[in-house]
Amino acid sequence: METGAAIACAAIAAGLLLAWGLPRWRLGRALARPLDAAQLGFIERNVVQYRGMPAPLREQLQVLVKRFLHEKTFVGCAGLEITEEMRVTIAAQACLLLLNRTTEVYPGLHAVLVYPGAFLVPRKEVDAGGVVTETRQDLLGESWGDGRVILSWDHVQRAGHQPEGAQNVVLHEFAHQLDSESGSTNGAPILGSTESYQRWSAILSRDFELLRRDTYWGYRDVLDPYGASSPAEFFAVATESFFEQPHALAARHPDLYAEFRRYFRVDPRDWFPQPLWQEAEPQGMVYGQWR
Repeated sequence: METGAAIACAAIAAGLLLAWGLPRWRLGRALARPLDAAQLGFIERNVVQYRGMPAPLREQLQVLVKRFLHEKTFVGCAGLEITEEMRVTIAAQACLLLLNRTTEVYPGLHAVLVYPGAFLVPRKEVDAGGVVTETRQDLLGESWGDGRVILSWDHVQRAGHQPEGAQNVVLHEFAHQLDSESGSTNGAPILGSTESYQRWSAILSRDFELLRRDTYWGYRDVLDPYGASSPAEFFAVATESFFEQPHALAARHPDLYAEFRRYFRVDPRDWFPQPLWQEAEPQGMVYGQWR
C-alpha cells in the first residue's frame, strides 16, 4: 500500500511539473525561433512606426510579436481566411503599446476575431420611457471583457499603410485591453502609485472636458471626437493619437503627451519625421481651437 501511494504521489507530482513546465518550454522554443523574412516584411510594410524605430526597439517588438502569436488564437469571421500577414500585422500593431514596459502580453486576451471589413453588432437602446429598441451598429472594432478583441482587417491594413495621422483600430481596441487590466474599463490603466493616479486623473480629466467642449462647439482637435463619449474612449482615442500623430498631440496637448510618455515609456515622435505644418503652427492654437 505504501509503495502504491508513493507511486501515485510521484505520478501526481510529475504531472504537476509537466503541466507547469511544458507551456514554459513551448514558449521558450517559440521565442528562440527568429521571425522569418516574410514575417519581418509584413511588419515593415504594415506598421508605419516600425520603419523609424532604432534597432533595439525593433528587436524588442519582434520578441513581443512572437509571444503574441504563440499565446493568442486568431479566428476569421464572415468567411475570412486568416493569413500569416493578418496575424503578424495585428500582433505587431498591438505590441507597440507594450514596448519598454515590464508586463505580460495582454494576459486577459485569448482570441482575436477578424472580419474582412466593418461588421454589424446588435444593440439594445432604452429610451426615457423604458421602451427597448433593438438596433444594429456598424463597427470597425470592439474589445470584450471575456478575452476577445474583434477587428476589421480592411481598417487594420489601411492604418499600417498611411503616414502619420491615420486612425488605428488595433491601437484603439488594445488600449481598452490595457484599461481593463485594472479591473474596470474607466480610462485609468494600472499605473502603480497613488501619485501616478492623481496626476493621470488631473491631466486626462481636464483634456477630456476640453475635448467634450470642443466637440460640442464643432471645433476640430487632433483627438477624434469619439473620445468625448466617455473617459474609457478618451484614453483609447488619445492612445491612437499618441502613436499615430505624436507631433500634433505633443503640440496641442503637451501635458497629455508627457503623461503618455511616462506610461508607455516611448516617444513616437522619434519614429516620424518632423511635420512641415508644425513650423508654421499659429501660436493661438491651443487644445484644438482658436483663442
